[in-house]
Amino acid sequence: MTKLSNDEIRSLMEKSYKCRGDIIKMLRYGEVHIGGAYSCLDVITVLYNRILKHDPKNPEWKDRDRFILSAGHKCLALYTVLADQGYFKEDILWTYNTFNTMVPMHPERKTPGIEFPTGSLGHGLPLANAIALCAPLDKKDYRVFCMLGDGECEEGSVWEAAMAAGHYGTENLIAIVDKNGLQVNGYTKDVMNIDPVEDKFKAFGWAVKTIDGHDFAQIYDALSS
Repeated sequence: MTKLSNDEIRSLMEKSYKCRGDIIKMLRYGEVHIGGAYSCLDVITVLYNRILKHDPKNPEWKDRDRFILSAGHKCLALYTVLADQGYFKEDILWTYNTFNTMVPMHPERKTPGIEFPTGSLGHGLPLANAIALCAPLDKKDYRVFCMLGDGECEEGSVWEAAMAAGHYGTENLIAIVDKNGLQVNGYTKDVMNIDPVEDKFKAFGWAVKTIDGHDFAQIYDALSS
């Protein structure tokens, strides 16, 4: 497995910092979940720049890898990365949360690069599991990456999907839990403690890696192996 060079890490950091600035600019256009967006941004940056097989000029490319942002309220991170990748012009970001915008408060299919509308928590992993199971039926080798929030893991449907993926051996499905310890009502450990979350996934047959979600080298190593 190749490692990221220092220059590659520096390039990813610069892209992430640029996207953070764009998120700040979008604050003026309405309610945003800036904490969640910042929490997952570095992972999404590595995904779209180093991991995913995708084509901004052909968002519906049948052989593309799929990315599902199950925690749809973190969409500002995804929007800024999609704009950086060239899925749409950066100016579109400044229409966030306005009437008939291409970048609404939760992801919708009208936005180039968005696979499915998300925002109702707990639905993304079941959906991602179904998409992943379709790949061999369609004789495709794409992978499906699904990002969850740790507060979202309080939803029972997450664990039904985790159990199903383990049962069916959905090897082309990668779940990423953005464990920032917070949710809308406070600290996750106080609202509904999900720990030990790693052991829960392991119990359903998942191979689990725990990393620093802001260390670009660790993110790359975990998602490329």
